[in-house]
Amino acid sequence: MKSTVTSENNADQKGPLSGVKVLDLSRVLAGPLCGALLGDLGAEVTKVEMPGAGDDSRHFAPHINGESSYFMMLNRGKRGITLNLKSDEGRDLLHRLVRDTDILIENYRPGVTARLGIDYDTLAAVNPRLVYVSISGFGQTGPLAHRPAYDHIIQAMGGIMSLTGWPGTGPTRVGESIGDVVAGMYGSYGALAALRQRDVTGHGQHVDVAMLDSVLSLLVVSLSQFTADGTEPERIGNRHPVSAPMDSFPARDGQVVLAVANDALFARLCKETGMPELLDDPRFATDAQRARHHAELRVLIENWTRGLTVDQAVNRLEAAGVPAGPIWSLKEALDSDHARQRQLLGTARHPVAGEVAVMRQPVRFSGARPAAPAPAPVLGQHTDEVLAAALGLSPDEVAGLRARGAI
Repeated sequence: MKSTVTSENNADQKGPLSGVKVLDLSRVLAGPLCGALLGDLGAEVTKVEMPGAGDDSRHFAPHINGESSYFMMLNRGKRGITLNLKSDEGRDLLHRLVRDTDILIENYRPGVTARLGIDYDTLAAVNPRLVYVSISGFGQTGPLAHRPAYDHIIQAMGGIMSLTGWPGTGPTRVGESIGDVVAGMYGSYGALAALRQRDVTGHGQHVDVAMLDSVLSLLVVSLSQFTADGTEPERIGNRHPVSAPMDSFPARDGQVVLAVANDALFARLCKETGMPELLDDPRFATDAQRARHHAELRVLIENWTRGLTVDQAVNRLEAAGVPAGPIWSLKEALDSDHARQRQLLGTARHPVAGEVAVMRQPVRFSGARPAAPAPAPVLGQHTDEVLAAALGLSPDEVAGLRARGAI
């Protein structure tokens, strides 16, 4: 895999969230991603884990020198401390840290934080300006709130599996943990909106993010169809439900994707493929007509694409002003000139795993350079440092807390 990052000193251009302090109490994917996205923008994120065990995802394969690649990707750039939140002293330390915290992230099952004494009402009494982000499968309220959730379950119940795949194949999971990912993104979005509102009101608030709600909100095209006339969207493979030709087509050495969404693009396609007569065919006169007769149109386009390689087809269509592209593997995408020039993937030096890959958030700001990649912490790596700097604890006090199992 080709390196995509150059090491640079960004001290002169701080991130948009520079000065924002985040406590990340979350585990596995959605919550940690939320924290990582805030950290990517310059926030100071401190990950809180259970002593001796840590985040469940530390045990997820594959490992590099004993450190989980999964964990390191999702907890990039964070400081790491351990607190035993089941102990009185551990909870007290958290309460003291909350006094100077802007955003707290948690993804416990609803009800757990209240039992631990770290719920929103309790911590808002400690710091009324706290923005408290809860990410769960089904939200803090409603008939399903008590259920545990994993991405597979959320995809199944969120409608997206019913729309993915080909007719006859059965519902298909999207090939990434999209339920977790979008909930993490909405968590960071909600946190920033609440932070902006705090600037006006002076008060923080509880931000409730449900994975199921988040996935349903992604189904924009399908929802537009269903809410218009009650038609239940169906699985249609790579074809677009509204526009045609917008699909994948076989070439000599792979598949090429076309995206023709209006009459002007269709005219360019017909000219380039040597089929100008299609412009006078009533079956293909409008986008709606082309969508209704997509099967007949597909056969005609396939006759053209099958005689070309993917690169030949894409180059010819691009020159003609017709949107088209290859289907890249993950490796091909990361090895592309685009990924290198946009610096999408970087590397950082981890204290145990060595040089590891770090995904960089994709938004670019004219007023700040992309932050230099930073590694995830080893378990409890910054506990002593944070407790000393944030709470003024002496080495002897920290040692006593560790001996009593509080950290």
